[in-house]
Amino acid sequence: MAERIGINSVKLSYASIAEARKMPGLRIVLGAVAVPGPWREACKGIFHAKKLSYVPVASAGADGTHRELVEWTAQSSAPVVIWNDERPRSTWIEQLFLAERLAPNPPLIPDAIEDRIAMFGYANEICGERGLGWSRRLTMIHSTVTDPATPEAQRAFWLQFGKKYGYSAEAAAAAPGRIIEILNLLDARLCAQKARGSRFFIGDRLSALDIYWATFAALIEPLGPEQCPMATAFRDLYTERNQAVRAAATPLLLAHRDFVYQEFLELPVVF
Repeated sequence: MAERIGINSVKLSYASIAEARKMPGLRIVLGAVAVPGPWREACKGIFHAKKLSYVPVASAGADGTHRELVEWTAQSSAPVVIWNDERPRSTWIEQLFLAERLAPNPPLIPDAIEDRIAMFGYANEICGERGLGWSRRLTMIHSTVTDPATPEAQRAFWLQFGKKYGYSAEAAAAAPGRIIEILNLLDARLCAQKARGSRFFIGDRLSALDIYWATFAALIEPLGPEQCPMATAFRDLYTERNQAVRAAATPLLLAHRDFVYQEFLELPVVF
């Protein structure tokens, strides 16, 4: 469900939660904002790679709050994937396993147990608690709430948002070092794979890990406006300014992001 708006922009057509609850099939609560939230884009990427169509659903209800989402899914965050009358899937790992079940080909989870262990371990460092996305959110929250130019209403919103990630000044100060550690790990893995002739993080074909890195890289350096027509106000916030972190996001890692998007994901990014 998408409509093209202009030459390079595509806009999703969102169902309301009330509408979506009456529908069968595959529905994904994404929220209707033009920001490449990494968990959102990773979820979209997994289902795109599987060629599984779905109904996009707005996360806010008719009253502008997440009350309806909480009533449906028992939590207030997006993305959430719902298949028929099954329980809602609100975590990245549940969403991946559902996609794998609904469309076994192309497989995004490796068959070999050693490769599966590696893929899920690396993926957790990107998507999981205290991982790349989690840590980068802490630095984004900190830069916003400590900026004297931030309006008080906006500061209050970000402080409330920060509770989800256990925000504190101390946690934010530790986050860049953790991000660098994860980026170094990913770069070393990709270097080793390149040396053995593979363009992928795991084995010799696309896995979910490639998609997770490509989509979470937006928190370091978003794709350009032609490829990712995101809300302008968020582009500066998403762009990493810490020079040590930027140095750890090596040309090899960013080239891999571009390769995955160009070959396997949807461009331009749709909102």
